[in-house]
Amino acid sequence: MLKIKKYGAIDIGSNAVRLLVANVIEEKNKEPQFKKSSLVRVPIRLGADAFVSGKISEANTQRMLDAMQAFKLIMKIHGVERYKACATSAMREAENGEEVAATILKNTDVKIDIIDGKKEAAIISSTDLNQLIESDATYLYVDVGGGSTEFTLFSKGKIINSKSFKIGTVRVLNNTKPENKALFKKVQKWIEENTSDYKRISLIGSGGNINKLFKMSGRDSGKPISYIYLNAQYQFLKKMSYQERISELSLNPDRADVIIPATKIYLSAMKWSGARKIYVPKIGLSDGIIKSLYFNKL
Repeated sequence: MLKIKKYGAIDIGSNAVRLLVANVIEEKNKEPQFKKSSLVRVPIRLGADAFVSGKISEANTQRMLDAMQAFKLIMKIHGVERYKACATSAMREAENGEEVAATILKNTDVKIDIIDGKKEAAIISSTDLNQLIESDATYLYVDVGGGSTEFTLFSKGKIINSKSFKIGTVRVLNNTKPENKALFKKVQKWIEENTSDYKRISLIGSGGNINKLFKMSGRDSGKPISYIYLNAQYQFLKKMSYQERISELSLNPDRADVIIPATKIYLSAMKWSGARKIYVPKIGLSDGIIKSLYFNKL
C-alpha cells in the first residue's frame, strides 16, 4: 500500500527566503522516499539589513509578511500537512529579529524558529549526506550561506568536528577588507588544524551558489568539480562586471554579486584542506527540515 505525505520547509536565509514542498512516499518494507514537489525562492536580502544596520528594516519586514502569507497559500494548495520555518544568521543577529518573528506570527500564524549555527549544521547533516559519503574516505562539508558558513569534517562515515563561522556571501560583500581578512584567517586556522592528519580529502559543497556553479559546469549529476576548473571559473567571473554576469550568464540580480565571495570561500576551503575536487549534491537546510519533520526531530 502506497502512502504519500506532503511536508513544507521554509528556509529564511540572509540572501533569500525559500519554500520547499516535498512528497514523502511510504511503501511497506521500504525506506521512505523524499521527492521535491515545489521550490519557491524570493530574494529578500535580510543580511543587507542585519549585517550593516543591525536590524531588519520596515520594508523587508513587510516583504517577509507578504512572503509568509504567499507561502501559506501555496502550502494550502499543495495540501501540506506539516511544515516548519527556520531562520538563520540574519534574523539571529538582527537586534529586532525576535520582534520581527513575533510580528509575523501575529499576522500570518507562521511561527519562525531562529536557530544557531550548530543547529543549522545538525539539520543539514540529517539530509541524504550519509548516502554520498564513502565509508573509508574523508570529506570536508561546506555549506555557504549569506551570513555564515558551516564546516563539518567527516572521516570513515563519522563526524569528526563541526564549526560555524560568521563568514557568508552577503556579510563579505558588506564588510571591509580587514574584517574579511581576519575572518578568513580564523577559518584557515580551523580547517588546517582539523584536516592536517588526513590525506586525500574531498569537499562536499552545498548552497545556491555552488549549485549554480555546478550547473554552469555542465557536469553530470554525481560528478565532482575540480579545483582547477573552479579557480578558472572564479577568475572568469571576477573579470566580468555585475551587469555582464546578469546579461551574459543569465544570473539573477541577487546571485550575480554573491557568487564571487561564495566561490572564494569554496576555493579557500579546498586550498587549506588540500582537496582537489568538490562534490555538489542538491541538499540544503530546507531538505534537512523536511527529513527532520518526518522523523520527528524538530
